Amino acid sequence: MAFKYDNIFIEDLNMKAMQMLWGRKVSDLAFSEFVTILSYKANVHKIDRFYPSSKTCSSCEEVNQNINNDFKKLNDRVFSCKCGLEMDRDLNASINIHRVGTSTLRLDTVRPRKEARIA
Repeated sequence: MAFKYDNIFIEDLNMKAMQMLWGRKVSDLAFSEFVTILSYKANVHKIDRFYPSSKTCSSCEEVNQNINNDFKKLNDRVFSCKCGLEMDRDLNASINIHRVGTSTLRLDTVRPRKEARIA
Protein backbone atom coordinates (compact mmCIF):
# COMPACT_ATOMS: atom_id res chain seq x y z
CA MET A 1 0.00 0.00 0.00
CA ALA A 2 1.48 3.33 -1.05
CA PHE A 3 0.90 6.46 0.97
CA LYS A 4 0.81 9.92 -0.54
CA TYR A 5 1.31 13.10 1.42
CA ASP A 6 0.20 16.37 -0.12
CA ASN A 7 1.83 18.68 2.43
CA ILE A 8 4.86 18.18 4.65
CA PHE A 9 5.87 20.76 7.23
CA ILE A 10 9.48 21.14 8.37
CA GLU A 11 11.49 23.72 10.25
CA ASP A 12 13.61 26.03 8.15
CA LEU A 13 16.88 25.08 9.80
CA ASN A 14 19.90 27.38 9.79
CA MET A 15 22.37 24.91 8.34
CA LYS A 16 25.31 27.38 8.33
CA ALA A 17 24.96 27.99 12.06
CA MET A 18 24.61 24.25 12.72
CA GLN A 19 27.81 23.63 10.74
CA MET A 20 29.65 26.18 12.85
CA LEU A 21 28.40 24.50 16.03
CA TRP A 22 28.77 20.82 15.08
CA GLY A 23 31.16 20.95 12.15
CA ARG A 24 31.30 18.64 9.20
CA LYS A 25 28.88 16.09 10.69
CA VAL A 26 25.97 18.33 9.67
CA SER A 27 27.18 18.53 6.06
CA ASP A 28 27.46 14.77 5.88
CA LEU A 29 23.79 14.40 6.78
CA ALA A 30 22.80 16.21 3.55
CA PHE A 31 19.60 17.61 5.03
CA SER A 32 19.24 20.26 2.31
CA GLU A 33 19.50 17.64 -0.40
CA PHE A 34 16.93 15.48 1.39
CA VAL A 35 14.47 18.40 1.49
CA THR A 36 15.02 19.01 -2.23
CA ILE A 37 14.28 15.38 -3.06
CA LEU A 38 11.27 15.41 -0.73
CA SER A 39 9.86 18.44 -2.54
CA TYR A 40 9.60 16.35 -5.73
CA LYS A 41 7.08 14.07 -4.00
CA ALA A 42 5.08 16.52 -1.86
CA ASN A 43 4.53 20.19 -1.12
CA VAL A 44 7.21 21.04 1.44
CA HIS A 45 6.34 24.01 3.64
CA LYS A 46 9.08 25.47 5.79
CA ILE A 47 8.15 26.91 9.17
CA ASP A 48 10.07 29.98 10.30
CA ARG A 49 13.17 28.92 12.24
CA PHE A 50 12.39 31.49 14.93
CA TYR A 51 9.01 29.95 15.77
CA PRO A 52 9.41 28.49 19.30
CA SER A 53 8.21 24.97 18.43
CA SER A 54 10.22 23.30 21.20
CA LYS A 55 9.30 25.94 23.80
CA THR A 56 5.53 25.88 23.20
CA CYS A 57 3.20 23.46 24.97
CA SER A 58 1.18 21.57 22.36
CA SER A 59 -1.71 21.27 24.80
CA CYS A 60 -2.21 24.73 26.35
CA GLU A 61 0.05 26.64 23.90
CA GLU A 62 1.95 28.41 26.68
CA VAL A 63 5.49 29.41 25.67
CA ASN A 64 8.23 28.66 28.20
CA GLN A 65 11.20 30.89 27.31
CA ASN A 66 13.49 29.07 29.76
CA ILE A 67 13.47 25.80 27.82
CA ASN A 68 16.58 25.08 25.70
CA ASN A 69 18.54 28.02 27.14
CA ASP A 70 20.91 25.68 28.93
CA PHE A 71 22.76 23.48 26.41
CA LYS A 72 23.61 21.01 29.20
CA LYS A 73 19.90 20.17 29.50
CA LEU A 74 19.42 19.44 25.80
CA ASN A 75 19.78 15.73 26.53
CA ASP A 76 16.57 15.93 28.61
CA ARG A 77 14.11 14.29 26.21
CA VAL A 78 10.87 15.03 28.12
CA PHE A 79 8.84 18.21 27.67
CA SER A 80 6.92 19.18 30.82
CA CYS A 81 4.40 21.98 31.19
CA LYS A 82 2.54 23.59 34.09
CA CYS A 83 -0.73 22.31 32.58
CA GLY A 84 0.41 18.74 33.30
CA LEU A 85 1.46 17.70 29.80
CA GLU A 86 4.51 15.46 29.69
CA MET A 87 5.70 13.96 26.41
CA ASP A 88 8.79 13.47 24.30
CA ARG A 89 10.06 16.94 23.44
CA ASP A 90 10.51 16.14 19.73
CA LEU A 91 6.92 14.89 19.52
CA ASN A 92 5.72 18.08 21.22
CA ALA A 93 7.69 20.24 18.74
CA SER A 94 6.41 18.23 15.77
CA ILE A 95 2.80 18.77 16.87
CA ASN A 96 3.48 22.50 17.07
CA ILE A 97 5.12 22.56 13.63
CA HIS A 98 2.18 20.67 12.16
CA ARG A 99 -0.28 23.05 13.85
CA VAL A 100 1.47 26.14 12.45
CA GLY A 101 1.72 24.59 9.00
CA THR A 102 -1.92 23.60 8.82
CA SER A 103 -3.05 26.99 10.10
CA THR A 104 -0.97 28.83 7.47
CA LEU A 105 -2.65 26.72 4.78
CA ARG A 106 -6.02 27.10 6.54
CA LEU A 107 -6.38 23.36 6.96
CA ASP A 108 -7.62 21.49 10.04
CA THR A 109 -6.46 22.22 13.59
CA VAL A 110 -4.20 19.75 15.38
CA ARG A 111 -4.70 18.66 18.99
CA PRO A 112 -2.58 15.98 20.67
CA ARG A 113 -4.20 12.65 21.45
CA LYS A 114 -4.40 11.72 25.11
CA GLU A 115 -2.40 8.55 24.40
CA ALA A 116 0.55 10.74 23.37
CA ARG A 117 1.05 11.86 26.94
CA ILE A 118 3.61 10.01 29.00
CA ALA A 119 3.71 9.98 32.76
